[in-house]
Amino acid sequence: MTSSVRQSTVGRLLDGRYRVLSHIADGGMASVYLAVDERLDREVAVKIMRRELVSDETFVSRFRREARSAARLSHPNVVAVFDQGDDGDDMFLAMEYVPGRTLREVLTQEGPLTPRAALDIFDRILQALDAAHSAGLIHRDVKPENVIIREDGVVKVADFGLARAVTAATTNASGTLLGTVAYLSPEQVERGIADARSDVYAAGLVLFELVTARKAFDGDTPIHVAYQHVHGTVPSASAMVRTVPTEIDRLVALGTARDPDQRPASAGDYLVEVRRARARLSTTELDLRPVDPERGLAAATPTTRIPAPTPVRSTSAYRTQAHPTSVIDGPRRRRRWPAVLALLAALLLAGGGAGWWFLAGPGAQTRVPTVASLDEHAAVAAIEQAGLSASVRQSFDETVPTGLVISSDPGGAATVARRSTVTLTVSKGPERYAAPTLTGTAATAALATLSGIHLALGSSTDAYSDNVAAGTILTQDPTAGTLLKPGATVAIVVSKGRQPIPVTDFTGKPAADAKNALGAAGLTVVEGPAVNSDTVAQGSVVSQDPKTGTLTKGGTVTLVVSKGPVLVAVPDTVGKQRGEAAKLLRQAGFAVSYNEILGGFFGTVRGSDPSAGTMVRKGATITLTIV
Repeated sequence: MTSSVRQSTVGRLLDGRYRVLSHIADGGMASVYLAVDERLDREVAVKIMRRELVSDETFVSRFRREARSAARLSHPNVVAVFDQGDDGDDMFLAMEYVPGRTLREVLTQEGPLTPRAALDIFDRILQALDAAHSAGLIHRDVKPENVIIREDGVVKVADFGLARAVTAATTNASGTLLGTVAYLSPEQVERGIADARSDVYAAGLVLFELVTARKAFDGDTPIHVAYQHVHGTVPSASAMVRTVPTEIDRLVALGTARDPDQRPASAGDYLVEVRRARARLSTTELDLRPVDPERGLAAATPTTRIPAPTPVRSTSAYRTQAHPTSVIDGPRRRRRWPAVLALLAALLLAGGGAGWWFLAGPGAQTRVPTVASLDEHAAVAAIEQAGLSASVRQSFDETVPTGLVISSDPGGAATVARRSTVTLTVSKGPERYAAPTLTGTAATAALATLSGIHLALGSSTDAYSDNVAAGTILTQDPTAGTLLKPGATVAIVVSKGRQPIPVTDFTGKPAADAKNALGAAGLTVVEGPAVNSDTVAQGSVVSQDPKTGTLTKGGTVTLVVSKGPVLVAVPDTVGKQRGEAAKLLRQAGFAVSYNEILGGFFGTVRGSDPSAGTMVRKGATITLTIV
């Protein structure tokens, strides 16, 4: 960016919010300015993109998307992204302002660092990358220029996600590309793909620079540098700076393996290895001051003390043995080659047969081909074509499709004796187990059934059932046949049998009401022979069985319904004498009273009340009119 453009930018109010105070630095993709957020009254760093990038629609869409992703990332070692916006023809990021020096400036000014200082800084870089990887973000442009050492010693990593946005727009900018290519992983060069392991590769190169103050791969053209990534091997740091411990050589080799499968799967896994290696170094080894290869002097350490790293736990299934320590043996072997060649020449002169032994016979060696992600048949063919034998074992894997190779032992690019056996681990796909049929079986056996197929019993609830016996499973969730991960739970509902129904006493109440209420409750009503009752009205319940308690659905309640009292016809007593009429009524079961007219002188019955033939309750009183 020209000086005039910088001067015109200072003093601008971007997006009506950010007042640009001063110019800080220029980069291949943007210029950085110190600004003040007038809305929140705080200093921020504003990164204004090059205008030729903004004219690229692909860049604009990716820039906005990646900026939003980066803004969600919060970690003490990450330069926070506050805002993204545009103002006229300019597109910008508003970020945390970090006063200090870039790691590139530190290395340029101070040369190689002591192992302790290098590992202190590297620990923070990996913590920042681990936070991004855990959030599903990949940096894609890890390099010393994107690491800032704050004035108080805090390490900050910047530009998360920005590399993805500018990839298409910067491939023709030789200066930018050369600076970036120095840290591109082989898979980024060859296939244009990147994942967390690509960040690990670049981080390994940064570690190399921390202890040597030199780039591992350098050249006059980007193509030359890229070629070295794909076909070369990162040199030993200790070969350049003899005070670099072997443990750091091993860490660099581990992170910069050409085969991504041979690197730690994420920055968190790499950090675990870094801290293990650091623990194996003595105080003397950690604080040994290196000799600057350029200056021939003991190098300085950073002027600001970096606080001791905090513990971190790996979040993946990465294991140290998956990355053999033999990766650091390369330099040692190279140092032994003159003696080996001399011995070989002597043996050839003396016996002639030793050469055959090492070059074509049982002692001959070959490289293990990289077969990860190939299908089993193709992988076996590649192994056998390399003069090796293949042994296949299967393993479940959540990400590698069924039938493809997960890994090999020894790993790809390892040097082994011909006719050695390479064990291929082939994916069986995700580990899943079909939920068994539990419905209709005894609940007491469910736990054992599930445990036998790596599943677990989830919640168990009870419910009444008219059709399923108590203790039997009514339903299950998920249903039978559903594929589940190991340890997944299956919830069940267990029958409590038929639901008890309380019985209400309807004695003395209308039978119709009793039938309706009991039937609605799910009970069966049976009506017994009706009986006469002097006390219970006709149509009402004389007795009930059972009278109270509970029954299950469909249980029977028997009702005895009243026919009312016994009725008898009043005998005809008219014209009969008083005594004869009274006897006749009493024999019929009635009581007798008299209504005498004129004193009942003649003693003759003139009528009765009720009258003759009337049906009257037995025991009722019949009044005779006597004249």
